[in-house]
Amino acid sequence: MTVDNLAIAEAETVLTETPDLLIERLAHAGRAAQRVLARMDDPAKARALHLAAQALRDAEPDILAANARDMEAGAARGLTSALLDRLRLDSARLAGIADAVDAVADLPDPVGDVIDRAERPNGLQLSRVRVPIGLIGIIYESRPNVTVDAAVLCVRAGNATLLRGGSEAIHSNRALLAALIKGLMAGGVPADAVQLMPTQDRAAVGAMLQATGLIDMIIPRGGKSLVARVQADARVPVLAHLDGICHTYIHPSADVAMARTVALNAKMRRTGICGAMETLLLDAAFPAAQDLVGDLIDAGCELRGDARAQALDSRILPATADDWDTEYLDAVLSVAIVDGLDAALEHIARHSSGHTDAIIAGDPEVAERFLAEVDSAIVMVNVSSQFADGGEFGLGAEIGIATGRIHARGPVALEGLTTYKWQVRGNGQTRP
Repeated sequence: MTVDNLAIAEAETVLTETPDLLIERLAHAGRAAQRVLARMDDPAKARALHLAAQALRDAEPDILAANARDMEAGAARGLTSALLDRLRLDSARLAGIADAVDAVADLPDPVGDVIDRAERPNGLQLSRVRVPIGLIGIIYESRPNVTVDAAVLCVRAGNATLLRGGSEAIHSNRALLAALIKGLMAGGVPADAVQLMPTQDRAAVGAMLQATGLIDMIIPRGGKSLVARVQADARVPVLAHLDGICHTYIHPSADVAMARTVALNAKMRRTGICGAMETLLLDAAFPAAQDLVGDLIDAGCELRGDARAQALDSRILPATADDWDTEYLDAVLSVAIVDGLDAALEHIARHSSGHTDAIIAGDPEVAERFLAEVDSAIVMVNVSSQFADGGEFGLGAEIGIATGRIHARGPVALEGLTTYKWQVRGNGQTRP
């Protein structure tokens, strides 16, 4: 289906179906496709994904043209520079997206892995085996790469997926999907294994969230209001990705050059990603605090600090109470001065969203205590929080960073998109 034909089909769907009927139809189609996908072996799924990666490369002119339409519309709507950065595709980013598809294709297939085995005294042999979850609904905002990342991870793990992207990326998402499906179909994957919601009507999102028995899991990727709505309204299990309020604590034992380099990268490499540092905690005994905040300000970052932080540099603005709980996704950073590790741990416990928190320290005992006591999905030592990414963890593309404690935590990739079933083998046993 071409992008133009897809747009026509979308218009017809909006005119002829209620949200509930739309979701029911898409879910039934997705579940039927998933049953076919579940029968495909590892080499067949890998081949289909490699074909999809090449189809994305071949469709570069169409995809970039569609993205240019979204960028123009986004600028006209007044999207922030951070949101526009998330939205933008260029040749290098598209090549990275396609390369990530190839990387996922080359990952070991988790489906069929035996998690553990046991034999009971009566001779029953028990095993737990990884299986696909089924049909996964993914609701996300302005990052078009999520369209591809989510689709290929679901396909690799044997799941069908129903995607609902943000209106900011509507043309980009359609173009990416058209290319992706072309490649997948060439490899034998049913077209309905990956579906994009054919309407931006918010009522359709509500119907997704209520689709018990049709959609097996919902994954929201976006801002606090989106995730809060999904968690409040869903009757389908939710794998939540909350705010990335990520902290970096600079301990007095930190190597000064390392601390300056890592802090600058953690904030300014890409300010609009969920792993970007949003709060910098400077120990009062760290000797180069003034130089470090100067690096950030000189790089174009707005700093908002407590009274002691403001004393370091006259360019630091006063922080409000809300700043410590804000995911800026922009070149804005809150800065606090803390008196020792205990104070840093207390601040993180109070304000962290449980995503990623880091320490820069030369004292190994301090570092190990930080790793043990910070209760976040990802805890780091002497490294930029921008590494909070499934690809950097060797997982291929990721579908999100789960900040909860149930089912999956941290970067959710192939293993996080499976569940398990028990297989029981006997030789005629009956229960007394």
